[in-house]
Amino acid sequence: MNEILNKLMPNVMNYMDRFVESLSATFQMFFIAGLITLLIGGCFGILLVITRPDGIKPNRFVHTLLEIVTNVFRSIPFIILLIFLIPFTRVITGTSIGVKGAIVPLVFGAVPFFTRQVESALSDVNPGKIEAARAMGSGIPGIIFRVYLKEALPDLIRVITITAISTIGLTTSAGAVGAGGIGSFAINYGQNMHYEDIVNLCVILLLIIVSIIQIIGNTLSRKATNKKLFEK
Repeated sequence: MNEILNKLMPNVMNYMDRFVESLSATFQMFFIAGLITLLIGGCFGILLVITRPDGIKPNRFVHTLLEIVTNVFRSIPFIILLIFLIPFTRVITGTSIGVKGAIVPLVFGAVPFFTRQVESALSDVNPGKIEAARAMGSGIPGIIFRVYLKEALPDLIRVITITAISTIGLTTSAGAVGAGGIGSFAINYGQNMHYEDIVNLCVILLLIIVSIIQIIGNTLSRKATNKKLFEK
């Protein structure tokens, strides 16, 4: 087996330890930044929906502030955002390189995107069901969890899938500025050293990861939709 791999991917085998480290770094960035993005972006998306003028808890100040922050960071290209946040990242994590140095800009890059996706998904919830819940005496937490999140679950799974795939792309881009991961491995050991087998492996691996995420997302979304239809 090793002989076959040495023939197909000689340079990859020579740098196998670095490859494994890079793969581990990519998954660390993905899961840590993804979890933080899920929590912060989800909360921001919910707040945007409930604090808008026709929401269940209108608040012009909060809504406007979230709109501005989301629009500003969403409009900045990720590579520029990485560089812009270097001083802030150093203050928070003590470094601007490696996995720790990538988490902060990854969160800043993914949260605005996910926030808008969540806002869009929740905005499609039938207003009649919200009014019915309010008429039955449900408070704001009850409406959020029993109406908004429950009714929008299939769409939320889809937007989480989209954001997860986008985050994989961001981790790859982060490799260009020393964040480590598959992107850094492909650039430093593939492109810069002209080792085509390394570049090819990184591309194929990323395609496999993205495909797996998409399949899982589609399956969960389909099950949530069927369950919702069955309940009706």
